[in-house]
Amino acid sequence: MTAANLLIELFVEELPPKALKKLGEAFAAALAESLVAQGLADSNATVTGFASPRRLGVHVQSVLARAADKPVSTKLMPVAVGLDADGKATPALLKRLAALGADASVVGQLRRAADGKNEALFHDSIAPGTTLADGLQHALETAMAKLPIPKVMQYQLADGWSSVNFVRPVHGVVALHGADIVPVSVLGLQAGRDTQGHRFEARVSPVVIQSADSYAAQLKDEGAVTASFAERRAEIVRQLQAAAAPSGLKPIEDDALLDEVTALVERPNVLVGQFEQAFLEVPQECLILTMKANQKYFPLLDAAGKLTNRFLIVSNISPADASAVIGGNERVVRPRLADAKFFFDQDRKKTLGSRVPGLSKVVYHNKLGSQGDRVERVRAIARWVAEKVGAGVGLADRAAELAKADLLTDMVGEFPELQGIMGGYYARHNGEDEQVAQAIADQYLVRREETEDVSNLISEVLQIADRMETLVGIWGIGLRPTGDKDPFALRRHALSVIKSFQLLGLKSALDEAALRLDLDDLIAFSLSVFPAGMLGGNVAEELKLFIYERNANQLTPVFGAEAVAAVFSNLPPLHDVAKRLRAVQEFASLPESPSLAAANKRVGNILKKAEGEVGGAADPARFVEVEEKALFAALSGIAPRADAAFAAGDYTASLQALAALKAPVDAFFDQVMVNADDPALKANRLALLNQLHQTMNRVADLSRLAA
Repeated sequence: MTAANLLIELFVEELPPKALKKLGEAFAAALAESLVAQGLADSNATVTGFASPRRLGVHVQSVLARAADKPVSTKLMPVAVGLDADGKATPALLKRLAALGADASVVGQLRRAADGKNEALFHDSIAPGTTLADGLQHALETAMAKLPIPKVMQYQLADGWSSVNFVRPVHGVVALHGADIVPVSVLGLQAGRDTQGHRFEARVSPVVIQSADSYAAQLKDEGAVTASFAERRAEIVRQLQAAAAPSGLKPIEDDALLDEVTALVERPNVLVGQFEQAFLEVPQECLILTMKANQKYFPLLDAAGKLTNRFLIVSNISPADASAVIGGNERVVRPRLADAKFFFDQDRKKTLGSRVPGLSKVVYHNKLGSQGDRVERVRAIARWVAEKVGAGVGLADRAAELAKADLLTDMVGEFPELQGIMGGYYARHNGEDEQVAQAIADQYLVRREETEDVSNLISEVLQIADRMETLVGIWGIGLRPTGDKDPFALRRHALSVIKSFQLLGLKSALDEAALRLDLDDLIAFSLSVFPAGMLGGNVAEELKLFIYERNANQLTPVFGAEAVAAVFSNLPPLHDVAKRLRAVQEFASLPESPSLAAANKRVGNILKKAEGEVGGAADPARFVEVEEKALFAALSGIAPRADAAFAAGDYTASLQALAALKAPVDAFFDQVMVNADDPALKANRLALLNQLHQTMNRVADLSRLAA
């Protein structure tokens, strides 16, 4: 069985750029997977995918011309059913053999083997391995059916009658095994070795591919096409940096834009364009979004991250004189920037405050009312939160009142991605307090660093109020996340609330001020701002567990499942979680930790099985054994220190104080019978264990650390 490298290419009309990368990866993976499953390729074979605006391809190393034959064992039926008393085949057996392409002549060769309690007949044969032509045909059909096509297109074939469905019309198929054409057909097209290069810059047409291994090199040399998506992307990055470097500038970093531009060109050529300085009076976010979204340009930033009046164009052609290309792009972008400037100038003619009444005419959700209704709910929550965290109640209320007003501006109407950002600019223009303006601009932030300084409490207050109104409202009307579906981003909102609690907790610790924000109270108050009867279900308890589950899932990869389970078993305050986890991690590294965790688990099990109510304090006068006296004495000395450290928020010290309990705890369980015959003695020992259990589990449930 000969092996050679295999090359498949579908030559198509321009593929959707935002989907190209996934299409290329999925096509290569599915085709290779099918070949491996059919025994035509090894699972360790190198697979190289190709994806350009007009082609999907894959190169697979060492593909067999024919798969190896395979032994096949087919269970027929129980012996008692297949053979009569004389050992001859019954009509049922003959019919089953005929279905397999065999006859009565093979009856004597059938194998008998145990099948449960009975004995069955088995037919053993050799199945010939599939040929590459048949296997590749199946692999192509399977791979094309699995493609994540955003929208299927139906088109007619050349005969004028037949129609087929695919992401875009296919105009050619290349299928080469080494240098030989594999006779497969796709969407009415027979495979060959001819393809097309660049629309304008190919040296020859068609490009005749000599072998599977010459495909990429021939396309680049004769067709002026870089077929590899990854190679083309890397070349664009190199050219972007090279074009920006002479001016000391840097192109904006945007992976999604880079992927999209890579999917738009077959032979990238980066050029530098510029626009009038006057447009820089418009907020740079507007100009950047305009250039990226509408024109697919890469804006250039200076060393301080400020937008300049230069931008980079990724062209698909490389003329000797690029001035016409640059000039054309500059003329095209100018009206776009002029529109942005017009929107910005027009929007500033009205204050944000004057737009607020209009929100009552904008539907938020048919079960939750208008945006105006929502704003009033957010305002109420913001005032409540501000009072709890020591922020300016009036400022928090004003930020919440104006937060959604920019939804009615022309700029946000054109670019919804600028919600909040534009509100911040307009608030400053209207003379609003800087804290209010910044809070409006920050309201849609998602990623925030662990060490971020909370310089503007109003921002955190508005974020909490906005997220909680959404969580409670959407959850309360039954639109909860299911599986991988979360259309209202409730998981992200929950993580934002968690982050705000963490940041506020950090600020509280630094300022030596008490954080009086409690999640239960926050959920309860947020529920109270909705009209009676609008929400249903046990929202408070369900939402609390949902938020804690998000936090646990977020922290498990960092701290480990055992530590997270130990801390979250007590559902501690959200702002305390990370500190407790670090303390548990340090405790787990102590040599005494395994023994104490095991003992804690044992104590918990004993207390769960205890009949009646267990006392909260042991009576030292009732102790009999030396070991229980020693444990009580040790606990009496250690518990106050552990409790004091816990009260001070030093969870590490609180847990590490418990290390001294290892010896007396071990001795107690070695020498003392808890379930004594004397009821009073038993009750006193259970009370001692209850004291021990409470002291050991204030920071976390240490039994979760036991192996």
